[in-house]
Amino acid sequence: MELVFRDDAYATECQATVVSAGPDGVVLDRTVFYPTGGGQPGDSGVLIGPDGGEIAVVEAIKGAGPEDVLHRVAEGAALPVVGSTVTAKIDWVRRHKHMRMHTSMHLLCAMIHHGVTGGQVGAEKSRLDFDSGDHAYDKEELTEKLNGLIAEDYPVVPRWIEESELDENQDLVRTLSVQPPRGTGRIRLMAVGDGVIDLQPCGGTHVARTGEIGRVRIAKIENKGKRNRRINIVFDE
Repeated sequence: MELVFRDDAYATECQATVVSAGPDGVVLDRTVFYPTGGGQPGDSGVLIGPDGGEIAVVEAIKGAGPEDVLHRVAEGAALPVVGSTVTAKIDWVRRHKHMRMHTSMHLLCAMIHHGVTGGQVGAEKSRLDFDSGDHAYDKEELTEKLNGLIAEDYPVVPRWIEESELDENQDLVRTLSVQPPRGTGRIRLMAVGDGVIDLQPCGGTHVARTGEIGRVRIAKIENKGKRNRRINIVFDE
């Protein structure tokens, strides 16, 4: 399957051929839909048939193979005909919020030198959990530093390395609970500011420059256990 979103996160639609269609979902030969993974929700949107009819996609999830995507439709919805051509079109407003949030989380991760124990990207609110011990964070200070990095308008670009290279550079992995997906022989890294600001494995979708994120703020810092601290991010618009 060709993962259009991986090479172009700004692609909102693409033409595709239906490979299979069943109760588990629709499989296409190529797609712009990002599947749930790495803390980022799967895209929603529609599949538009040759006659202009639309089939709502409620969520994209990962399929059986490392690069397979299942487009889940509402229960009872009509399924496209195998072999037919459809237009796969995402909910761009929702996706773009995920892109902005996900990139801001990378910046927050770069600011805090503790292991990441969990995280979740959201369209309105996101969170990162850190193994922080007794360290106390200041919301206003983090907000100021985070918006400072955003305002610098650093480029955000992907890099590819072999899986063996990651084995030799385990310091690139910041997440303690989730390991980068393997099985294709290559690992994608996201580099912020040519890798000087942040460089870590990530398969999610991101904005091209940090300035596109817009202002954010740290809404809440929570204690989630003896060592775990949860930092919540929201847009400040």
